[in-house]
Amino acid sequence: MALSDRPSRQSLIPSFLYSSPSSTRTLPIKKMLQSSSTFDAVSSSPKTFAIPAPSEPSKKIELYSPAFYAACTFGGILSCGLTHMTVTPLDLVKCNMQIDPAKYKSISSGFGILLKEQGVRGFFRGWVPTLLGYSAQGACKFGFYEFFKKYYSDIAGPEYAAKYKTLIYLAGSASAEVIADVALCPFEAVKVRVQTQPGFARGLADGLPKFVKSEGTLGLYKGIVPLWGRQIPYTMMKFASFETIVEMIYKYAVPTPKDQCSKSLQLGISFAGGYVAGVFCAIVSHPADNLVSFLNNAKGATVGDAVKKLGLWGLFTRGLPLRIVMIGTLTGAQWGIYDAFKVFVGLPTTGGVAPAAPAPSASELANA
Repeated sequence: MALSDRPSRQSLIPSFLYSSPSSTRTLPIKKMLQSSSTFDAVSSSPKTFAIPAPSEPSKKIELYSPAFYAACTFGGILSCGLTHMTVTPLDLVKCNMQIDPAKYKSISSGFGILLKEQGVRGFFRGWVPTLLGYSAQGACKFGFYEFFKKYYSDIAGPEYAAKYKTLIYLAGSASAEVIADVALCPFEAVKVRVQTQPGFARGLADGLPKFVKSEGTLGLYKGIVPLWGRQIPYTMMKFASFETIVEMIYKYAVPTPKDQCSKSLQLGISFAGGYVAGVFCAIVSHPADNLVSFLNNAKGATVGDAVKKLGLWGLFTRGLPLRIVMIGTLTGAQWGIYDAFKVFVGLPTTGGVAPAAPAPSASELANA
């Protein structure tokens, strides 16, 4: 999992105002004062006057340090919270199509019905629990993924980490998602109830206490098992396929090594890899998504009730086209924002370089 170093930053002062040797960018004041010859040369010939290039300290974050995991956590907050909040109208139509397919028969009619009944403001019903819930989930998802990926790689050792890298991606993302969904579940329960029952509450502030009063505190976690069933396969596909797709893009489609590509190209590849990964994510996790919507909408409902009402075919296909569009765009944007933030703080973008297998030892070479 080799990572490229961040390229050196250029001075903000135009280059014609100073000259600087290649080995160093600053000339210490002490040397300038001690060197009378230099002073004389400067004073005698204005053309030779030079202003030393200012040093610009680059505060690089050490990989796998506490600062690194903190940066990944914050990047996850931005990538998941903002993107999920942005697609709230799509999510609103999707949930209602899953709950009441007789009324919301298609995407276009779903938007028309919501606009007629609730107005433009109705399209963003439930945006607060969406923002807070998926921000918490994104923090845990990305932060713990980076942690578990390193942890499992260390357990496996360099040779097996390179050989079984996809298994490490799958195990790391699954472990992270188990924790992330515990943070998301209460917000998701309130969000679905607010979005699918217009008279229930206006948002999180009044919806959360009303939900707890009706279902009890444990009712907030009634959908945790279906949520795990939806999110764990989704996240495993999201991270493992993204890492694989991006690695293949750099290997087969981009003629130059990753560390020689511009940052804008790297971020474009992150978005493209994320979008393709999102399509796979939507297909894998859709049945459980239907279950989560059904259970959180109906008081006292069970998985059996959902299967009986929706049917197996409906469980796998109801609302799927809209979810493919939504999740594809969502996942592509998430990886783009996450890697953009990593670049902003001086870290390399995710993926693209396969972990190198360790060189054979002297004894192994001798035995060979």
